[in-house]
Amino acid sequence: MAAAPEPYSRRYPGWRSIRAGLAGLLVATVAVSTSAETLTAAVAANFTGTMQKLIPLFEQQTGHQVRASYGSTGKLYAQIRQGAPFDVFLAADRQRPKLLEQQELGVAGSRFTYARGRLALWSRSVDAFNDPEAYLAASTGPRLAIGNPRTAPYGVAAMEVLDALGLKSTVQRRLVRGDSIAQTFQFVATGNAEAGFVALAQLRAWDGASGASWVVPASLHQPIDQQAILLARSKHPETARDWLEFLASKEARAIIEKDGYDTGDTPEP
Repeated sequence: MAAAPEPYSRRYPGWRSIRAGLAGLLVATVAVSTSAETLTAAVAANFTGTMQKLIPLFEQQTGHQVRASYGSTGKLYAQIRQGAPFDVFLAADRQRPKLLEQQELGVAGSRFTYARGRLALWSRSVDAFNDPEAYLAASTGPRLAIGNPRTAPYGVAAMEVLDALGLKSTVQRRLVRGDSIAQTFQFVATGNAEAGFVALAQLRAWDGASGASWVVPASLHQPIDQQAILLARSKHPETARDWLEFLASKEARAIIEKDGYDTGDTPEP
């Protein structure tokens, strides 16, 4: 039988400074996988492009494979509550991973912030808006796409921006809501909405015309802290821990930052 891939923590010991609680879980490891395994990950839609860059590196370095399912954080959370067989959850907020931990569906101490998202107003039309706030203040006009606040954390942030600008009631009639930030982006990309609040990372990955964009000041909404957690029903907890180690490594963080996210330690409530 082939030798097991060397645990990621042995090659990147510095990751432990990211989260003491997660390190504690690694110390408690009692068995090592003796063959390659397939990890199943529930991943927030905004992180799709970055995840597709990270997966090949992890697979090459560990010998394991990763199968990712993408969707809105709210819907993925509901699937996990209903027993979906995921090993790890990469959410676009901290609320759902914290709830899973409280409900004992997530492993206590494994939760950490792997990325902080940035929100942007985007249109494919370069002339859509020279003054973003004036554009948003228009009581009539083309449709404006946002993520559904009930399922998409970026939608929550978008509504907070409108509220901070005193424009929530003004813009209501123009809003079209996507179930996920990926669908919201598609509304704008396909012309079903002239503009929309999307993730900056999506714009970085977009290979079409840049159009008009405005990176929303972080002061206008609560931080979009995206947290990951090991799930209690994981069939491959050792491989899942290897993935979380990798996600917290300098190598992964460099890719995450290049794609338009902030990284760094943030307080874990």
